Amino acid sequence: MSKKGVLLINLGTPDSPSTSDVRKYLGEFLMDPRVIDVNPVLRTFLVKGIIVPFRSPKSAKLYQKIWSDTTGSPLLYYSILQRDLLREKLGDGYQVELAMRYQSPSIQSALDAFKDALVDDIRVIPLFPQYAMASTGSVYDKVMEIVSTWTTKPNISFINSFHDDDLMIATFADNAQKYKPETYDHILFSFHGLPQRQLIKSDHTHNHCLKSADCCQTLTDANKTCYSAQSHHTAKLIAEKLNIPKEKYTICFQSRLGSDPWVQPYTSEIVAKLGAEGKKRVLVFCPAFVADCLETVYEVTVEYGEEFKALGGEHMQLVESLNDAPMFIESLKRMAVK
Repeated sequence: MSKKGVLLINLGTPDSPSTSDVRKYLGEFLMDPRVIDVNPVLRTFLVKGIIVPFRSPKSAKLYQKIWSDTTGSPLLYYSILQRDLLREKLGDGYQVELAMRYQSPSIQSALDAFKDALVDDIRVIPLFPQYAMASTGSVYDKVMEIVSTWTTKPNISFINSFHDDDLMIATFADNAQKYKPETYDHILFSFHGLPQRQLIKSDHTHNHCLKSADCCQTLTDANKTCYSAQSHHTAKLIAEKLNIPKEKYTICFQSRLGSDPWVQPYTSEIVAKLGAEGKKRVLVFCPAFVADCLETVYEVTVEYGEEFKALGGEHMQLVESLNDAPMFIESLKRMAVK
């Protein structure tokens, strides 16, 4: 009997922090029609004519700051650990592969490995706790695009999201315990941002998204596929696990691009607000990421940390991501076999 296949897929990282490799990575990432969901001609002009030429050298300098001579990209380093630990936990009956949606290792190479091993049952786990058309949705598209060319099709199933997974929630809470959350003036749950238009597209009722200021506060049938609503639910569950009162934490969104409105409130604006209010110590969770990466170890720890200190704050502490935590590997196991 052939093994069952488990495919872990994260977003991606440049092959190196050089400008040329960062340019190649950004070009593939931003040309995805699910990432910049505008007219193809406009997308090509924006990405190839403006964003990539100007952003690549700047981003390369940032990647150089987090790149390790021994382990390379933190995102790839922890993703490989997750794959290896899951292989160990699942045992001989499973073949576990790792891929990145953009760059290396590719989804094509992982699926080819399954084909070569005669694997005919594949569970795909996009490593994004909250569903978004630009992340999980793009993974679906790419996997099915590749498999569509195969003469015989394997059984394929996907994990759509795991925003409320109890072991994922427990891991973030456990990671925070050593910092004693109760000693901080305020807690931030900072998620990766998305354009508001992508939230609207996920509203199948066509009558809920952004129709009120609190449309994402509670997860319902109307917004159950909404990235923002799922993010709010994740933050609420972590806060409840740690007994953090509602008035002591804020949910916000980082890493916006361009002039169109993105999901709000923006993390940068909340950091400025906390500084103006005289808050001195802030603890930050980034529960959209299962592995530490540029957006956590640099954007939060360095960029927002420096902004906060310039406004009178004293310390901004990042809660580590899920990384290689045993509880999260157990969570991946449950997703793989259910």
